[in-house]
Amino acid sequence: MDEGRKAVRHRVLKAGTITFGGGAGISCTVRNLSEAGAALDVISPVGIPQQFVLVIEADEFSRPCRVVWRKERRIGVRFEG
Repeated sequence: MDEGRKAVRHRVLKAGTITFGGGAGISCTVRNLSEAGAALDVISPVGIPQQFVLVIEADEFSRPCRVVWRKERRIGVRFEG
């Protein structure tokens, strides 16, 4: 099934942090990851800004993101830059 994605995504289960506003952070779970973006599980998407930095400390990963879709407890992001 072709979903029109530009990059192949890989299913993962990693702890991450959505960081914004000079240090504010929200815990999340990274559910899939590609070179272009990720899907993140969150307790609630309320209060999560359109742009933020995703940090996965275990992988020394940090990327600026832009939200491209929101569902009840999951958000999809595209990596910027």
